[in-house]
Amino acid sequence: MEPKRAGERLDRVVARRFGVARNQVQSWIRESRVEVDGQARRASYAVREGEEISCSPRPKATADNVVPEPGPLPLLYVDDELIVIDKPPGLAVHPGAGRPSGTLVNHLLATYPELGSVGGNDRPGIVHRLDIGTSGVLLVARNEIAYQALSRAFSERRVAKRYLAIAFGEPAPAEGRIDQPLGRHPTRRKEMAVRADGRQARTGYRVLAGGDGVSLLELDLETGRTHQIRIHLKAIGHPLVGDVTYAGNRWRGSPPRVQRALSEFPRPALHAATLELAHPRTGAQMRFAAPLPQDMVDLWQRVSTEPLPEPA
Repeated sequence: MEPKRAGERLDRVVARRFGVARNQVQSWIRESRVEVDGQARRASYAVREGEEISCSPRPKATADNVVPEPGPLPLLYVDDELIVIDKPPGLAVHPGAGRPSGTLVNHLLATYPELGSVGGNDRPGIVHRLDIGTSGVLLVARNEIAYQALSRAFSERRVAKRYLAIAFGEPAPAEGRIDQPLGRHPTRRKEMAVRADGRQARTGYRVLAGGDGVSLLELDLETGRTHQIRIHLKAIGHPLVGDVTYAGNRWRGSPPRVQRALSEFPRPALHAATLELAHPRTGAQMRFAAPLPQDMVDLWQRVSTEPLPEPA
């Protein structure tokens, strides 16, 4: 091992050497295909000068445990490297516990079967994800080279992600940055929370329209932590409308005329509006945008007297 890499995490060193994403290296480590001086180590192991690191990558298994199923694919863009989807709310990105089918991945494999050998076995082609309740721009890699390039771009924060949200109240100042570390909730393990010992997380926000107890926010993710927007907005006192987990019954404090609309909204009012990145093959800068979904348009019109601003 080179002296200048001493003290670095094992997964970072291997990822740099092989030119692959860290999540791929972490998969190799879990499968005991990375050794340090002949011994398996954790991804967080701090390598030492003079140690010999060996790695035995093997071809990925195809996603034969995911059944292709015909289904709607709201396409924003397709080429030989990329598929860009406008994911509707309520659609899970990939199969998981208690949800073996009916996901975006099932639909993708029915139309693009080559995705079965791209990326992870349980989530072929998927380089980032959106929560089941979140709508908007989702990027899918169509081949392994694109998958590795896009995974690196996300991990190195070279992808600009902008969201639109409807939140309770109106943040003051009207524009700012939330910089609070996030980690697993100490007692509710399915939730995240602001924690001093958590991972760094930063979210920029700007109020686009407000009044009537709600506001339309534009949010820029500088990092991509689990539930980041939801937790950060809760932390500044303006949780998302529809977010039962983090907002509770916040709608009860709203003006009576809008309480029904706010209480009935069935999901966190969050939409991945735009995504900007360099094309994995050509390097050309690309921007993908998905319009605000109808359910959020209808919600805004029911609860606010302010018109929706035109998209940027």
